[in-house]
Amino acid sequence: MNNQAVTLIFGEVLFDCFPDGNSVLGGAPFNVAWHLQAFGLLPLMITRVGDDELGEQVQSAMRDWNMDTDGVQQDAEHPTGTVDIEFEDGEPRYTIVEHRAYDYIDAGSLPSSSEGSLLYHGSLALRKKTSREALTKLKQDHTGSIFMDVNLRDPWWQRESVLALADDADWVKLNEDELAQLGSRAGDIRSQAREFIEAHGLKGLVVTLGANGAIALTDDGDISEVKPSQTLRVVDTVGAGDAFTSVLILGLTKAWPLDQTMQRAQEFASLMVGQQGATVHDQNFYRAQIADWDL
Repeated sequence: MNNQAVTLIFGEVLFDCFPDGNSVLGGAPFNVAWHLQAFGLLPLMITRVGDDELGEQVQSAMRDWNMDTDGVQQDAEHPTGTVDIEFEDGEPRYTIVEHRAYDYIDAGSLPSSSEGSLLYHGSLALRKKTSREALTKLKQDHTGSIFMDVNLRDPWWQRESVLALADDADWVKLNEDELAQLGSRAGDIRSQAREFIEAHGLKGLVVTLGANGAIALTDDGDISEVKPSQTLRVVDTVGAGDAFTSVLILGLTKAWPLDQTMQRAQEFASLMVGQQGATVHDQNFYRAQIADWDL
């Protein structure tokens, strides 16, 4: 690795496996890293895959997208992450399969961090002790800011553990249901968010509100709200949150003003819901933003 500041993305990479035999590569951390790569931020994805066909597909996709694979560990005992999807009365039911490679990210095989970098993580990849220890080690060696994308996935989280992770973070992103589960239910969203910032010593908190957009608050009193267009063409909402997160990280890294960051995050999330799936494999898709945002 070179000595420039890098964005470290820690967590799961997995495949959504459908009843017809199709599988789709994803996982929130992977999707975020994918977008950041397209925007030129050169993220380092820290994860673990099995010594199997799916693991090779992950690394092949990353190489094709010019992503750094130095942080991808290989596991001879545990297979690459999967989510089994079944449909009941047309509604999907998700089973996040246990004992996958990303549960066993090895602290002894982590790449070295770079000064000034940002570290992103979620909560799913921390359901096992091994990966929790790896993140702890990464934080100990890390000198930059920490961005926590809460992404609660039942039954793989405990409230006390998630709140302890928030204590370590500088920025936290969650949805309004997660804020209610983790914070105070008293008052409106703004007061709940303020209380959460103060309770965990955060620099900023972003709360996504589904079709109503999102709100961001900072420790120094800044507030920014965004809403999607009423005429938005929606094809698939699965990747909207990860798209939004990727631009939040881009804005923090580039030191954009809060309002600009939020507006651009909403803009890109709105573009993504017009696409099928959580990632886009055509670099041309990103060109307008790259030009407009002077990346």
